[in-house]
Amino acid sequence: MILEGKLLIGQSTVRGTEAAVHGVNPATNQLLEPDYPGASQADIERACQLASDAFDGFRITSPLQRAELLEAIASEIEAIGPPLIERAQLESGLPEARLIGERGRTCNQLRLFAGLLRSGAWQELRIDPALPSRTPLPRSDLRYQLMPLGPVAVFGASNFPLAFSVAGGDTASALAAGCPVVVKGHPAHPGTSEWVGRAIQRAVASCGLEDGVFSLLFGEGNALGQALVADPRIKAVGFTGSRGGGMALMQVAQSRPEPIPVYAEMSSINPVILFNGALQQGEGVAQGFVTSLTLGAGQFCTNPGLLLAVEGDELNQFLSQAGELLSTQVAQTMLTPGIHSAYEQGVAVLAAHPAVTTLARGCSTTGPNQCQPGLFQVQADAFIQHPVLHNEVFGAACLVVSCRDYAQLKQVLEQLEGQLTATLFMQASDQPRAKEIFPLLERKAGRILANSWPTGVEVTHAMVHGGPFPATSDSRSTSVGSSAIRRFQRPVCYQDIPDALLPDSLKDSNPYRIKPVIDGVL
Repeated sequence: MILEGKLLIGQSTVRGTEAAVHGVNPATNQLLEPDYPGASQADIERACQLASDAFDGFRITSPLQRAELLEAIASEIEAIGPPLIERAQLESGLPEARLIGERGRTCNQLRLFAGLLRSGAWQELRIDPALPSRTPLPRSDLRYQLMPLGPVAVFGASNFPLAFSVAGGDTASALAAGCPVVVKGHPAHPGTSEWVGRAIQRAVASCGLEDGVFSLLFGEGNALGQALVADPRIKAVGFTGSRGGGMALMQVAQSRPEPIPVYAEMSSINPVILFNGALQQGEGVAQGFVTSLTLGAGQFCTNPGLLLAVEGDELNQFLSQAGELLSTQVAQTMLTPGIHSAYEQGVAVLAAHPAVTTLARGCSTTGPNQCQPGLFQVQADAFIQHPVLHNEVFGAACLVVSCRDYAQLKQVLEQLEGQLTATLFMQASDQPRAKEIFPLLERKAGRILANSWPTGVEVTHAMVHGGPFPATSDSRSTSVGSSAIRRFQRPVCYQDIPDALLPDSLKDSNPYRIKPVIDGVL
């Protein structure tokens, strides 16, 4: 199979007619073939109509059928073999080992949702049996389950060409919920997206499902994404990307005659609090920090972009060690020319700010689109006074905030926006102080860590990859972990409905053998 540069609309392959998207090798700035002409308005409407037509049939498929679909997608992705990794390398500049691991993560999360479907927990079944003899009034028979919202528009992310893209967590959780998906492929990796899109196409066909369960569209600029979100047949949106991009989609979604939810992961600087006890542990903390900061050129949404600590010899020693280690770090190729340009602008703002000191920079760049890591320092008073210093710099850059005492450190935390993560490095002797700020961290972050760096997000049932705005547009949700399915569901109550009309999951015969909560008791 070769890449054709076509849209995937249901089971059809269509050559677009709008301005083309090209993959770019960020290590050389070379354009990659083939080109991907964009979707026309007619293409968008056809994909959305197919998804709408498929919804009623797909939403009532059995949990086993959808589990088999997710497992088939994982198997089809694995069957592509080396060509998928090779193309992803060309389009992203990421190393082979990273992409092989990311492919494994992608397939594992598909299988995680397959396991969730088989467990039945995703429906949250509740039955309150009728109480005809209750006084003063009888109670009706009440049955409750979660059902899918409808077709979902998914936006591929730039920094994970597999795990947060065409078959990533948004697509996996939407399909698990019973929602057809229309994906806008990220323009940075169209070839990778086509490989994966065709794998999903084959899985949908092999499982005997309707064409509209999945489509993949390409397009230059913002027009395609805005048209997708505005389409009345789309009922929810999954997005990972910039704050500006997420806010623009939210505005479109809220301006519709029928507003819809946008689950957008957007911006986070992921504060790390270094207590004195941890700083006394020596160079190991500094080494762990530099490794976390520079991993993947810092292009992780959980990159440690902010360190907070109390002034003193312990902090000075840490900064000396971290600066020395950072200065030897080789520059790495960033994902796209646009991401590199934004990183350079963000670092320039820090370096030029009169209250900020540049502590260390990594090795000089030797090629295009390379990230030279940076470590900067500011006093807490200045950080509080200058909100521009609170902005995310997407890449291997970190700002250290030096505080007079722990009371001021708490003031700094109070000033921060919502975050994906907050991390505590501490020893047992630091725990009383940590306990004082812990409620604040719970209000600010979706995941709180102790003595481990935040880069890396396990795909498990208990994981939360979300947080208060602007980390995400809806702090009640997560984009990673089995709870991600809840973004694309809504509750429905059935009152005194005859058994023959009830969904199979709520029938008295319990054909799926899923345990409901009956009168509040499992």
